[in-house]
Amino acid sequence: MQFSSITVFLSLAASAFAAPMATESAPLDKRALTFRKYNTFQISGGVGGNALAETNSAFPVNMANPAAVSKGDLAILVAARQTAENAETAFNSAVAAASGTAKQALDAGKTKNKVLKLRTFEMLVQVQQAQGSKDKDAELADIQKKLAANVKLDQANKGKKSSSVSFTADVQPK
Repeated sequence: MQFSSITVFLSLAASAFAAPMATESAPLDKRALTFRKYNTFQISGGVGGNALAETNSAFPVNMANPAAVSKGDLAILVAARQTAENAETAFNSAVAAASGTAKQALDAGKTKNKVLKLRTFEMLVQVQQAQGSKDKDAELADIQKKLAANVKLDQANKGKKSSSVSFTADVQPK
């Protein structure tokens, strides 16, 4: 049986289209995130009630397959969580110095910051587990409990003004 050059070309072209495509779990080096300053990813300003969605939008990591999250994105989650935790000090000082509606807005912003901190912490622990870290179940359960409580507080602030604080920190890996 003889094959013409057209038959060979068409069969090679068809096999190229049928070749396996990279799946979400394949490329560990694909990055969804970039390093940014805290003031460019913080979600504390605006209004309360949607902090979880705002965090997920600011950190669009594909958590359907946490094993495929890149090392670079994991490093960003670690740094973002730590930076949001450090920002709580600035919130604590600002809330202590404020009164009235300014204090209420700062409290709402602090809650949104806690959601940011806890959601990024939850994501990074889930990624660590999926990528082989052991003994993280109790830590993850504690984070999720705190996250749920702060999401509930944020939802109680739905539509209320929330304020951010001026906090200068680069989100860079250590």
